[in-house]
Amino acid sequence: MQKAVFEGLVFDEAENPIPVVYVGNDPTYVVVDHGFKYHVDAQRVDDQVIAAFVEQMQANKGMVSDAIMKMMGKDDLFTKASVDSSLKNADKQMAQLHTTGIPEQAREYLGMMGFKIVIDRHGDIISLTTPSAAEPEE
Repeated sequence: MQKAVFEGLVFDEAENPIPVVYVGNDPTYVVVDHGFKYHVDAQRVDDQVIAAFVEQMQANKGMVSDAIMKMMGKDDLFTKASVDSSLKNADKQMAQLHTTGIPEQAREYLGMMGFKIVIDRHGDIISLTTPSAAEPEE
């Protein structure tokens, strides 16, 4: 069964949270616009967000790779090769989120950190707000 990957993190243009409703086995985000309910395919919205993540990771591959290795506490050639391989296949791994979803606690944490997706009634992303790392204090 498919899941709405970013459930609880998607809002309409008026900043109202958008609920998820299943039509059969397919999750949809329900956007209410002037009293009409528009059921937007959740995978369509989620794919746009995932594509933006993958694009950002690919554009900053070196920095992302270094950060992952630092978090792991490893700095050897084999770990670097493994991390680089994972980043190279990030789009395939991200696509698996449609079946596994993101755990509820992780979504709540993302929301508290300011992560927000704003869509229109067609499911097009109007804005994508992602938490940024805090600037180091001087």
